[in-house]
Amino acid sequence: MARRAGRLPAPPGPFLPEFWRSPIRGPWLTSVFGLVLLIGIPLLFVTGLLSYASYNPGLSPFNDETPDKGVLGFYLFSWPTHPYWLYRLLQGVHVTLGVVLVPVVLAKLWSVIPKLFEWLPVRSVAHGLERLSLLMLVGGVIFEFVTGILNIQLYYVFPGSFYRLHFYGAWVFLAAFVVHVSLRLGRMTRALRSRSLGAELRTGLAHTLPEPPDPDGLVPAAPAAPTMTRRGALGMVGAGSLLLLVVTAGQSIGGRLRATALLAPHNRNPGSGPNAFQINKTAAAVGVTPQLVGTDWRLEIHGRGPGLVLTREQLLAMLQHTAALPIACVEGWSTEDQHWSGLRLADLAALAGMPDAGSVLVESVQPPGPFTRVVLRGNQIRDPRSLLALRVNGADLSLDHGYPARVIVPANPGVNNTKWVGRLTFRA
Repeated sequence: MARRAGRLPAPPGPFLPEFWRSPIRGPWLTSVFGLVLLIGIPLLFVTGLLSYASYNPGLSPFNDETPDKGVLGFYLFSWPTHPYWLYRLLQGVHVTLGVVLVPVVLAKLWSVIPKLFEWLPVRSVAHGLERLSLLMLVGGVIFEFVTGILNIQLYYVFPGSFYRLHFYGAWVFLAAFVVHVSLRLGRMTRALRSRSLGAELRTGLAHTLPEPPDPDGLVPAAPAAPTMTRRGALGMVGAGSLLLLVVTAGQSIGGRLRATALLAPHNRNPGSGPNAFQINKTAAAVGVTPQLVGTDWRLEIHGRGPGLVLTREQLLAMLQHTAALPIACVEGWSTEDQHWSGLRLADLAALAGMPDAGSVLVESVQPPGPFTRVVLRGNQIRDPRSLLALRVNGADLSLDHGYPARVIVPANPGVNNTKWVGRLTFRA
């Protein structure tokens, strides 16, 4: 049956070798794009794993939106609070690099597209396994980049939780990436050595010729006349990546560059004045009404012994501390350092009779939903900059920024700096 299938003619269109005619397509150009991705994608994966670890997923299911993860959910260390800008840096690199690599991914897919229409699709068991890894690789990279970019724009059209889909998709893609690199690293190395990058950058259109025929069929069987040099293709991809860097990085770097962050979510700066810094969701959007945080609001503190119930006025009457900390979110945006004031979590732990608490469950008065509760580690409680913040930049918190009280912790993902706090439960 295999022999008979092998004699079947290829369908018309992209399955015919003559369909693909670009004279610059070949192993060398594919390998140049591949080399960039060989450096960029592992860095993306590592920063993504570190972002996962920053949620302290082993503490509580409240911290982790990826249940039933098994061995895929390992993490190697408790998330630190020093340096305080750690999460801002890592997530900024993760998101910005992901956006910047989009032109390279598209160029790489363009360079190998004849392989996707190879005839026959499966010739043997080994060939079938290679094709399956290629399908997982292409599908995985498209899935991860598309879901990541949609998440940056806070555009949730996923059939489920973004965190769960992106998490499992990353592991599927990594498995295919490792298999693909293992199979192709030798060929990529030989292809890169076959031509000089400097010589290609000096080659004009009149001297742009196809590469010698290759066993993978990337070089066209009937090449057309060149309309672009390899230098032009590399320059176009590089310019696209540079443009995306310019319109993305500012949301993480801040300062004057924030004005260039055209791809950052817009209309997220509530009002003006001391509270005029970015948020993801307003109080109204998550169902926090003035009634929930009005004069009847109380903070419950539980630990060893009877619980405490305190009004905001009582909290303001206690010794206040300050900390200059940013808010950094998984979408890649972050604020400059804001000046927070309130009560140290360590002091509240002592007040609850647990000065050496190993964790604290922070609960919001926000209606039930994702990330309305979070568990913080003992090292986060004891950091003197970790606060139950009551004021920011010299003014009361606005409702959108968590009035009457919110948590702010160094190097903590923004979503875990819970707003509208109603209860703190300290645990051993």
